Parts: sequence; structure tokens; C-alpha cells
Amino acid sequence: MQNISNSALLAEPSLIGRKFAVVTSEGERLFGLDTTFVLFFLAMDIGLAGFSSGLDVSISGMTLAAFLVVPYFLPFFGERDGFREWMIGRMVIGAAGLTIGLMLSQAIGVLLPESFKFGPMTLLIVSAIFSCYLQIYGIIRFRLAR
Repeated sequence: MQNISNSALLAEPSLIGRKFAVVTSEGERLFGLDTTFVLFFLAMDIGLAGFSSGLDVSISGMTLAAFLVVPYFLPFFGERDGFREWMIGRMVIGAAGLTIGLMLSQAIGVLLPESFKFGPMTLLIVSAIFSCYLQIYGIIRFRLAR
């Protein structure tokens, strides 16, 4: 029978059940967080533009629907929530963004200066760049490891 020291026991991830579970749960909290900001600011920008008719609204609606559904299927290490629960949460965030965008469109020019109408798009661009960086880093990191 082998005598395993404490340092050897901690070096083997299969022998430490709880510590390995803690590492995977840290990654689970970040699932979809970056795309959630993009979804919120996109919905806010669509709400700010208002609901007019035409091709513009249909393209915006398809983009919003894509950001509701597609991020669930992005590569992720860890366990995901059920699709239904995840989708309900994303719909609530999208509806909140649309509502805040509509309220902001009513307040611009009355309570807020005109320059505030560029805020949601600016925040959308910044969050999209950050999200893109995180997704590309996640893909590259898994290929370079080991």
C-alpha cells in the first residue's frame, strides 16, 4: 500500500472532490454574462429608436432574437442551466432593456439633453467588443491548453 503525502494528495485533481467542484462552479457564474450586457444595451437601443414600421424594425427584431437564443450554444466549460430557465431570464433582461429604452426616448429633449440618445449605442459597442474578446479568448485558451 502506498503512503500518499498531503502535498501529493492536493496535486491530484481527481482525489480532491470538493476543490475541483469549486473551480468549475466559478466558471459557471460567468456563463452568458458578457452577452447579457450586449443583449441589454441592444434592447435599450432598439427601444430608444422606437417602434416604427419597415425593414429597420424587422432586422433589429431578428438581431435581438438571435442574442436571446444563440449565446446558449457558445462553447462553455461547465454545466449550464436548462434552456427554458435560461431563456426566461434572457427575455426578462431584453424586456427591461426595451422598457428603459422607451422611457429614455420619452425623456430625451425634455428631462435629458439630446446627447444622451447616443449613450445606449456607445455602451452597446463597448460591451460587444468586450464580449467578442472574451469569446475569442475562450476559444484560443482551450486550444492552447495542454
